[in-house]
Amino acid sequence: MGVLGRMLARPSGAIGLGLVTLHLLAAVLSPWIVPYNATAIDAALMFAPPDAAHWLGTDQLGRDILTRTLLGGREAILVTLVATPIAVAWGGLTGVHLGLAGGRLDDVLMRVVDAVLALPWILKMLVIIVTFGAGVNVLIPTLAFFYGVPVIRVARAATLGVVARDFISAARARGHGRASIVRRELLPNVLDALMVEGAMRWSWMLLAFSSLSFLGFGVAPPTPDWGLMIADSRSFMAIAPWAAMAPVAALSSLIIGINFTADAFAKAVGLDRAQTAPH
Repeated sequence: MGVLGRMLARPSGAIGLGLVTLHLLAAVLSPWIVPYNATAIDAALMFAPPDAAHWLGTDQLGRDILTRTLLGGREAILVTLVATPIAVAWGGLTGVHLGLAGGRLDDVLMRVVDAVLALPWILKMLVIIVTFGAGVNVLIPTLAFFYGVPVIRVARAATLGVVARDFISAARARGHGRASIVRRELLPNVLDALMVEGAMRWSWMLLAFSSLSFLGFGVAPPTPDWGLMIADSRSFMAIAPWAAMAPVAALSSLIIGINFTADAFAKAVGLDRAQTAPH
């Protein structure tokens, strides 16, 4: 049985993969399957409760919540699906090289990593966004940089568990250079840990993106976005709780799906997430 089969054999893996697949399909197909215009305002339908015409009700501007919820994950998924591989790639390669090199360079750069991680992520993100703007061209590299820093620690820890093995010594004895050892010996042995870490970074990036939209630094209205929908509806929870419940449920289900998938993958390849997580 392959890795995918072992993942699907676990209830958490089947549920996680199902949720993630459902959200990805919704992100791709939602422009063609939504029942209404996401930005059309209808004052006569303000705070309409769920009914046969509007399954999840309407918001404070009479916009269909089901439509906006289906479309609300597109921007977040697009941005984070681009930023996550970049974060894992640069953070993973940096961590592998540091774990192989060791010595003073490793000590100095890891103290820099610790200093960056010590700062609250929201402050770091807001400084960049306020300075350069909140467009996709800013959000993607910003998320990729700040969420790639903790990947360095994970990749370095995984590498330290490999560099002491005999096949690394044999590769050095054969005269292989550092780049060759990284490419042929280290990366294949730390790739599973990096894939699990990548899934976790994706979920945290989604939360960060939605948090920025909630604070007004992400997607600009009237574009549908889960974080923005929650921010717009939080003042009306007493009279129209459905307006906030739908985007919260959508975001939560995607995060749960990613975490279940990452956990099932880690177990399928024999990884202990508690050991690979940065401390």
